[in-house]
Parts: sequence; C-alpha cells; structure tokens
Amino acid sequence: MTFIMWDLAKKSKAGKFGTFILFIALGVGLLGFVLKTLLVEFI
Repeated sequence: MTFIMWDLAKKSKAGKFGTFILFIALGVGLLGFVLKTLLVEFI
C-alpha cells in the first residue's frame, strides 16, 4: 500500500510537503480501515 501512495505522489509531482500530506491522509484512512476490520472480527 505504501508503494501505491509513493507512486501516486510521484506521478502527481507533489513536493515533499505534498507527499507528506498524502502519506498522512491515506495512512490514517488505511489505519482506520484495519482497525475497523479488527474490531468487527473480535467483537
């Protein structure tokens, strides 16, 4: 998944700050998805 985020940042020609924001936003979304899946499985 991180490779996809990195490739997206490179193709969109985002700078360092844009890449950082992209990783934060998509990383939080991915983390939320994983946590939701784990909570549903164990509760």
